[in-house]
Amino acid sequence: MGISKIEWTEVTWNPITGCSKISDGCINCYAAAFAKRLKAMGNIRYKNGFQPTVHEDLIDLPFQWKTPKRVFVNSMSDIFHEQIPDKYILQIFETMNQCRQHEFQVLTKRPERLSSLNDKIVWTDNIWMGVTIESDKYLNRADMLRNCGARIKFISAEPLLSRLNNLNLTDIDWLIVGGESGPHCRPIKKEWVEELLDLAKYNNTAFFFKQWGGFNKKKNGKLLNGKIYQDYPNK
Repeated sequence: MGISKIEWTEVTWNPITGCSKISDGCINCYAAAFAKRLKAMGNIRYKNGFQPTVHEDLIDLPFQWKTPKRVFVNSMSDIFHEQIPDKYILQIFETMNQCRQHEFQVLTKRPERLSSLNDKIVWTDNIWMGVTIESDKYLNRADMLRNCGARIKFISAEPLLSRLNNLNLTDIDWLIVGGESGPHCRPIKKEWVEELLDLAKYNNTAFFFKQWGGFNKKKNGKLLNGKIYQDYPNK
């Protein structure tokens, strides 16, 4: 377990590490760069670098947490990566099923695999399922998310790389929006964020604006027209 600096969660749990680039939002992947650094430091969890790796000894880790937590699952991977066998994915979900005192946030860019396993997953109410939609090229991911059995469904539009004015928020409980950060970050436009805020309000979808991003993300902050928008879905 790691205490997280990600604003919309509390801790991270990584029974799987490593991934591969699949869409535009992956180009400047923070996790890949972090994994490279951890491998150089001799961290045993990253001896394979950023190759998808299952850590079987961490699958039961949430049972050890005594107080309820909001948990981002596999912040250093994608649980539905094609190289991860079904049995491990289902074991991770079984842990979430049994640890109902915690809220688990699962995020993927591979909703096709989510769809293929949907009927095998037990969707207890403490599992929040999300997809990343970073540009209008990936709007269909929302449709596959809508068809899964999770009670709370969310979209992460981060890094937001284009206008998403055709995004369908029907049955979507939460929308996270954020700009890309770091030395090679791509720009975000204010009107894109404002459009998504209006869309979320129209659909009664909770809206969470994480950051403007940029090379100095702390300086750029998270104020949108002088306000902080960091709402969570109704449970």
